[in-house]
Amino acid sequence: MTENPRRPIPGTPRHKKERIDALAASSAPEGGAATASGGGTTTALREAGRVAGGEGVSLWMSAWRRLRHDWVFLVGAAIVVLFVLLAIIAPFIAPHDPAGRVLIDQVHRQSNPVPGPQPGHPLGADYLGRDLLSRLMVGARQTLIVGVLATLGGLFGGMALGTLAGAFGGWVDSVVMRVVDVLLSIPSLLMAFSIAAMFRSPSQWTVILAIAIVQVPVFARLLRGSMLAQRHSDHVLAARALGVRKGTIVFRHMLPNAMGPVIVQATLVLATAIIDAAALSFLGLGNPDDRAPEWGQMLGNAQSYFDSHPHLAVYPALCIIVVALGFTLVGESLRESLDPKSRR
Repeated sequence: MTENPRRPIPGTPRHKKERIDALAASSAPEGGAATASGGGTTTALREAGRVAGGEGVSLWMSAWRRLRHDWVFLVGAAIVVLFVLLAIIAPFIAPHDPAGRVLIDQVHRQSNPVPGPQPGHPLGADYLGRDLLSRLMVGARQTLIVGVLATLGGLFGGMALGTLAGAFGGWVDSVVMRVVDVLLSIPSLLMAFSIAAMFRSPSQWTVILAIAIVQVPVFARLLRGSMLAQRHSDHVLAARALGVRKGTIVFRHMLPNAMGPVIVQATLVLATAIIDAAALSFLGLGNPDDRAPEWGQMLGNAQSYFDSHPHLAVYPALCIIVVALGFTLVGESLRESLDPKSRR
């Protein structure tokens, strides 16, 4: 008796292949059933393993998809972008020289020491006859420089301490965290004031250095926590099992994956740095040369005229509040979109 050539013998490779094809065809979705051929089986298996909703996206791309529909983030981003653009182009579009005493004759002639709004000077001038609008516009650049450099200084210092504590642990972690705890126990503005007062002559760089030192423990503690969470992750354990050097694990596997919360915190710290810089300048610890205007410096110089001419202090104060609000809105929106526990 001869075997049917169309019916494979049980146990042969052909029989096994047809059984696999039959199982794949029965498990395929409606309208996309696999054929008995090898190509159809591959297509069915590929479709069966695909996640509904399309290809996966990264954490930052997923956050951006939520942020672009968040009006809080959009308002904050608009404020930040306008502030940065103004800081870049202000010296070129300012109607007058911010240090030029263009209305000094009116200061000497009138009993009113502060010229008010007039054609060509929509906000008037200060007590030295300098155009107030031009000084506010150019002051945005100095404010941005102080805030960004102070934030970067605190970020790099905190990254150094946080990486040491989170990567090595043990006594290194204990020593670094005790130093951080001592720094955090002192009010930030008081410590910044004390650091700035230690210098013989105040300047813009003393303000930047004081604020940067204040922000170091904030970044150090945050990065240390993120690094400790990364130490026991699967990809780090796999790298250790493969014999990858510890330095490579820290800087190529742990640190890049721990930077998300730190970047979000940097946007919030930038708003705080601008406010602290204004506070130090208001207290007289900023740049004494008012030919390069800065909003906090303008606020401090206006305190003698606040009773009679409050607009000299109101305008720079509003600028500081609006810019700090913009960075705060951006930072809070980023934190909510990246943190699974607080996503809306």
